[in-house]
Formats: sequence, structure tokens, C-alpha cells
Amino acid sequence: MTAPSANTTSAAPERSGSKLPSLTGLRFIAAALVFFFHATFSDPPMNPFADQGWEEGFRWLFSKAGWMGVSFFFVLSGFVLTWSAKPRDTITGFWRRRLLKIFPNHVVMWALAMVLFAGAVTPVSAWLPNLFLIHSWFPQHATFISVNPPSWSLCSELLFYLLFPFLIRPVLRIKEGALWAWAAAMVACMVAVQLITDFLMPQHPPTPEGFGISLWEFWFGYNFPPVRMFEFVLGMILARLVLAGAFPRIGIVPAALLCLAGYAVALEVPFLYGLNVATIIPVSVLICAVARADVDGAPTVLRGRTMQWLGEVSFGFYLAQYVVMYFGRTALMDEKLFAPLPGVLVLIGFFLATLLVGWLLLVCVERPVMRRWARPRPRPSDLPGTPREEQRPEPALR
Repeated sequence: MTAPSANTTSAAPERSGSKLPSLTGLRFIAAALVFFFHATFSDPPMNPFADQGWEEGFRWLFSKAGWMGVSFFFVLSGFVLTWSAKPRDTITGFWRRRLLKIFPNHVVMWALAMVLFAGAVTPVSAWLPNLFLIHSWFPQHATFISVNPPSWSLCSELLFYLLFPFLIRPVLRIKEGALWAWAAAMVACMVAVQLITDFLMPQHPPTPEGFGISLWEFWFGYNFPPVRMFEFVLGMILARLVLAGAFPRIGIVPAALLCLAGYAVALEVPFLYGLNVATIIPVSVLICAVARADVDGAPTVLRGRTMQWLGEVSFGFYLAQYVVMYFGRTALMDEKLFAPLPGVLVLIGFFLATLLVGWLLLVCVERPVMRRWARPRPRPSDLPGTPREEQRPEPALR
């Protein structure tokens, strides 16, 4: 990959190479939101509270948390990949690192889910697409929500990774003055997706989860990978804005309060518009505010050792949480419900158990795989005695 020309990133300072530790810490908060969202489910029986008031209050409080957490991850993916894109990186090298990052952990949790509960009820037409992370492309509920349900989001991430080498060049060529217009266009496209979903998608059959929308609306408006590209590209554009110094200085606390306001709006608007449209601007502002704090060297709680560790564990935590809770609630607890205090203790126990499994995935799967295979292999030109005609460099990202 060659360095971008002066006209494409004229205002971008050297900080493009700086690390963003606070964003690493913030990742775990997003993963925790998804955990508590899944813990509210009554079918499957995740919610541990016997008291109806507690059950309904807990479900209401975190009813939009999962949607917001996933949207955060999609925007963050585009932001971080654009921020960290390296000169002379190759397309195949990028793809290799990204696939090694997601597939080993996914395969381990897929196998564990199949052994513990999914294998007995999941047909090959569902578990095979799930294994290869293409199941969100199918509109059948038994397929796109199968085996380890949170893995649906990896289908979108896989699409992001495959297209990123072809998107980074045009995004870098956007003139600085046009970045805000492009960011607004991505948000407008997200609104358009939900309008199309609302008015053009079939209204039947309903979703088994009881979301109040049809299966077609849920699949197209939320799970279909191409419609999530707008969040990813928005993240890429936001990285350009921060790199160019064009994003206004907003403190982390005001940005977090904006996220709370966006979440409150998501609780009130019609279901489809609470999936990601109501929270996309607050999420974007928070990511940029945290990134600017890191660039400026401002101290944040998110940069602490504990939050860094949690951020590194967050991917494994995200993949493990459904398997841990579902198996624990169905096989170990026989779907037993509890009074408020024991119910809270059950949630804490599942949270810590998920954290343990996420840590095991990090140290036993992710890190060894990345150390062994993620490093670039020597190019022919790096080997002594290689004929000049064989010294053909791989295509670069930009």
C-alpha cells in the first residue's frame, strides 16, 4: 500500500499511527450491553427473575442495548481499520489477519454450541452456513439465528473485511470539505433502509422472538449484511474526520450523555427505527470523542489496565455469552426462576463465567493463532537468489 497523496489527506497529521487504547476499553462496554440484552430474553429462557415487575423492568431497561452495542461494533470496525491502515500492506495480508482474528474463536464456540445443545435440533441446512459465516444471507429464521446466534454479526464483519481493501482508496480520496456530506449520506441511507423495510417488506410471518415486526422486516432491516455496510463506511469516514482534525472537540462525558439520550429515544420510537437509526449519531460522536481523547493524550478511565484487559477479552466474551447463558439456564438450572436478589447473583455469575470463557478464547485460541499465522510471509524479493522476474509484489490496499 502506498501512502496517500497530499491532496487526499492534506490535513491528516502523524497521529494516524497512534494507538487508541480508550476505544479498546470501550469495546467491552458495548459487549456487556449485548450480554444484558440477551439476558432479558424469556424465550429462550435467559431472564432469571420470577417477580413479574423485575422481569419486565429488566427487559425494558436493556431492550435496546444489544442493537446499540452491535451498531457500535460496526462503526468501530470501519473507524479502526481506516485509522490503522498501514502503507504497503497487501490485500491478502489484510484478509489473512482478519480471517484469523474471527474464524478460530467462531469455530470453537460453534463446536461447543453444537455439542451442548444446537446439534440435536439444528439441521445441516442451518449449521453448515453458520459454520462458514454466510447464514445471515438467508432469510429463514432457523438459519440466520442458529447454533450460536450472536455469530450472525460476524457475517456482516466478514463482508466488511472482504470489501475494505476496495473501499479504503475511494474513502481516502474524499476531499476534506466533503467528508461531513458523505457522513450524512451514510446516516440517510440507514434511514432509507428502515423506511424500505417498514413500507415494502412483507408484514408476515411475525418474528418468533415477539419483536412486533415480521420475520422479513427483522432479517432485511437488521440481519442482512449489505444493509449494515452503511455503518461500516460511516466509521471509515469518521476516522478521516478525526485524522483531519475536522471533528469538533467533544468531551467523553457529554458524548456518553448523548448516547443515553439516544438510547431513551430508541426506547420510544417504533421498533425498526430503534434498531440503529435512533442511536447512530450518538454512537458516532462517542467513538470520535474517545478517539480524540486518545490522540490528545487525555487521561481516561478506559485507558486503565483493567479496561484494556476487558477490551482484549471482549471479542471472546461476545461470542461466548449466549452459549454460556443458554446452557446454564436450560441444562444446569432447568429454567428455574429466582427472587430479585438471587436473580441478580445469577446474572453476575453468568457474567463472570462468560468473562472466563472469553479470556480462555483469548489466551488459548486467538493469541496463539495470531502469533503463528498472522505475520506476513517473506516475499520472493526478500529471499536471496530470487530471479527478478519472480519479484512481483502483491496488490496493495491503497
